Amino acid sequence: MSEKIATREAYGRALVELGAQNDKVVVLDADLAGATMTKYFKAACPDRFFDMGIAEADLVDTAAGLSTMGLIPFASTFAMFGAGRAYEQVRNSVAYPKFNVKLVMSHAGVSVGEDGGSHQCIEDLALMRAIPGMTVIVPADANETKAAVYAMAKYNGPVYMRTSRLASPVFEEAHPFEIGKATVLREGKDVAVFACGLMVSEALEAAKLLAADGIDAAVINVSTIKPIDAECVTKYALQCGKVVTVEEHSVIGGLGDAVSSVLMGKVACGFTKLGVQDEFGQSGKAADVLREYRLAADLIAEDIKKAL
Repeated sequence: MSEKIATREAYGRALVELGAQNDKVVVLDADLAGATMTKYFKAACPDRFFDMGIAEADLVDTAAGLSTMGLIPFASTFAMFGAGRAYEQVRNSVAYPKFNVKLVMSHAGVSVGEDGGSHQCIEDLALMRAIPGMTVIVPADANETKAAVYAMAKYNGPVYMRTSRLASPVFEEAHPFEIGKATVLREGKDVAVFACGLMVSEALEAAKLLAADGIDAAVINVSTIKPIDAECVTKYALQCGKVVTVEEHSVIGGLGDAVSSVLMGKVACGFTKLGVQDEFGQSGKAADVLREYRLAADLIAEDIKKAL
């Protein structure tokens, strides 16, 4: 891993490339183009960009309407507003009729930092997972974000993707992305660590620290939370006998619960969920807030050792 790029930045850049290749792509935002990075598409394709103002329900409903005309709408705002405030519209206007709308929400998780608990959405994956037919994606870095944008455009149906405000490491080796498939980034035999989003790079660093103590950790990037790669999850749970999930999300309803739903009653293994433990976020520098919730590599390594 070398440079750091926020997945929201990669999303905005990818939209421009995609839009140049596919004139059916349209983009909507809720007065936050400068933050979600849809500003790049706005500049490149102003006739296909729609600023809906601070009206998230209208944002989602308009995207739903555009999809019925054969267009491929990408609708963006902050996760707290798109997954939270507009939940009913996402459920009833997009998912219920199975419309081809792509919901890409940024500023999720406690790494939002100074905006505080009111804006640090830690429930979005749980909310979106619960909606029938909704595909849920959390890319680990900029390269995967770009690949996911292209995959979403080809996929027919509603998709939710979470992007981050905080810049994160870009993996030196680009890994293939496929909706519904996890990627094994590090082999191991003592514990299987399943992570998503910003936590993938932290999990890899944690695995290096664990290796120094003689613990061989496999690290799996679960970029599609739903549908989850049950085959991969099962294989590594059986291989390692112990499972740890790491997510920048509540431990209720997110990656941890998605993994446990695959294994429960099928694989006998130790299981630990690392993430936000049934509490709200708080304001502070992103790095400090991540450490407060024990979502930094050294603290993740400590907690994995405790779990073992």
